Amino acid sequence: MRSTAGPFSALGSFRSLTLELAKRDVLGRYRGASFGLLWSLISPFLMLMVYSFAFGFVMKSKWPQIAGEQAHYSIILFVGLIVHGFFAECLNRSPVLITSNANFVKRVIFPLEILPWPMVMSALFHTFMNFLVFLALHLILDHTMTWMIILLPVVLLPLVLLMLGVSWLLAALGVYLRDISQITGVLATAMLFLSTAMFPITALPPQYRWLLIMNPLSFIIDQAREVALWGHFPDWIGLGIYTVCALVVLYLGHAAFRLTRRGFADVI
Repeated sequence: MRSTAGPFSALGSFRSLTLELAKRDVLGRYRGASFGLLWSLISPFLMLMVYSFAFGFVMKSKWPQIAGEQAHYSIILFVGLIVHGFFAECLNRSPVLITSNANFVKRVIFPLEILPWPMVMSALFHTFMNFLVFLALHLILDHTMTWMIILLPVVLLPLVLLMLGVSWLLAALGVYLRDISQITGVLATAMLFLSTAMFPITALPPQYRWLLIMNPLSFIIDQAREVALWGHFPDWIGLGIYTVCALVVLYLGHAAFRLTRRGFADVI
């Protein structure tokens, strides 16, 4: 029991098991598909085409803060979609994380606490593949690349910690309240359109900007664009505050999971 006490035990005591589960999750998604893992590259490209056509061509959307077309609108949009994609995958899958692995619940020796880790690692794999598509399109459309992009993992780390905590909490609640999985889908869509993924915060009147500021995605999306597109250093103080808050959610979510897990077998 001591080995499963901490939220990071999956990276220590159960590292091999966690990595194997993450690998199975990634490969299982494309099992039987003709293109296999290539869909992890094709899907984000197709998604970008749809959003670019809808917002860039049909609605004639422009990014106000960009002077002289320094970056293509589709590329600016894509950064926001990638960050939201990671968030949405973790949010939508968390409520059914335990109920979809009922066979693990029956096994007393299986460390259920590690289940959010393979899911988050799988989401990170797809985020990485999306950024490979981003790099290729950025070079093709804008003919430029900044070395600051190497700081992207640092920018995304606080969001990863936050989603781990949220995943533990939703996974536990999803066992007792099955309707949560219906709410998270709507919430994920709302978080997309109430963030800076589609438009900058200056596009809203001042009295409504708090909606975007309160969205935990907005800050990460803006900082990702700072390092990946504009070549600026991120807001280190802001990232530090975000990381502290994410760690609080991480430990609270993990504690809530451990407190409620003893009743999983009875409910399932």
